[in-house]
Amino acid sequence: MPERIALLGSTGSIGSQTLDIVSRFPDEFTVEALIAGNNIDLLTIQAKQFQPDVVVIGNTDHYQQLKDNLRDTNIKVFAGPEAIEQVVTSSTIDVVVASIVGYSGLRPTISAIKAGKKIALANKETLVVAGEIIGKLVRESGSLIIPVDSEHSAIFQCLIGEAGNDIEKITLTASGGPFLNWTEEMLRTVKPGEALKHPNWDMGSKVTIDSASLMNKGLEVIEAKWLFGLTPDQISVIIHPQSVIHSFVHFTDGSVKAQLGVPDMRIPILYALTYPNRLSSDLPRLNFKDYQTLTFADPDIKNFRNLSLAYEALREGGNMCCILNAANEMAVDAFLSEKIGFLQMADVVKHTMESNLFYTDPDLDLLELTDTRAREIAANYINKQHNKR
Repeated sequence: MPERIALLGSTGSIGSQTLDIVSRFPDEFTVEALIAGNNIDLLTIQAKQFQPDVVVIGNTDHYQQLKDNLRDTNIKVFAGPEAIEQVVTSSTIDVVVASIVGYSGLRPTISAIKAGKKIALANKETLVVAGEIIGKLVRESGSLIIPVDSEHSAIFQCLIGEAGNDIEKITLTASGGPFLNWTEEMLRTVKPGEALKHPNWDMGSKVTIDSASLMNKGLEVIEAKWLFGLTPDQISVIIHPQSVIHSFVHFTDGSVKAQLGVPDMRIPILYALTYPNRLSSDLPRLNFKDYQTLTFADPDIKNFRNLSLAYEALREGGNMCCILNAANEMAVDAFLSEKIGFLQMADVVKHTMESNLFYTDPDLDLLELTDTRAREIAANYINKQHNKR
């Protein structure tokens, strides 16, 4: 039977690319549930094309409009966070693609894990905010997490067949974004439109800005710690502008494994859906003649401070990564609305980390309080900086 999919964040970049994969393999996959936050126009189009059993809109204000849009179908329509959490636990669902961007993806992903679902995880914030809690829930429920991020998918693939062999370290590759080798003076005048022009990857606005600031790589460092059971000192980052090598695993005997491919997110999405098998596809192939030179460099942590802040949060532990994530989400929104400059995003994160209450062993309720408080601190700081401009 086809694998039955619930797609969290169907209208986003990963969600749309997942549906492209589904359309290419109609005998392998079927969509049981489409879930989005606000974009009812695109959700309506997707629902009419893929005819899921259920659609859910997170924003309850859009419920009646979505219901009216789908009144000529047999699709069930629900709304609100509780409905999202309930739908992903349905017995008719085999795999949950968790691609809601940001903290809002945490609760529904936890519900799916508790229900023992296979999770194709693209929402890195779930592990950034609550990695220890998630790990415990996965062990208790028997759920399986397959990473979708190209870097973590690469590490995951490189570790297949290596059970019992010690890892010396891993290296996550980063493209460097659109501002590679830019000076501090040049970065001071960056506009959102410039930051949204990623040289290699097609991603949503939040992830694209995170990539430009290197926060995306910082979040991936934290995610890697929980996915692969590593210490911060075992996770390194290297700039690789061509985005052909997606990451490396270094073993204690001196061997290194790498996973390569063109920069196309549909490839790791397909692998996450079909693991442990691989399906033949017509997705783009890597032609080495198109890449005569592969280059590498250390990240510039002086001008791109977010990467260092992420390592700092990871080493602190407790609720510090939750603080980092909340502050960064606020900073990205403020930059996109031109309330602060590009370099000030790191200022927001640093200030919020230094101003919040630290807890060494938070439960989920305390993490939610942390998230709320961190956003308040970040918002106050952003408003002060905006008023100075």
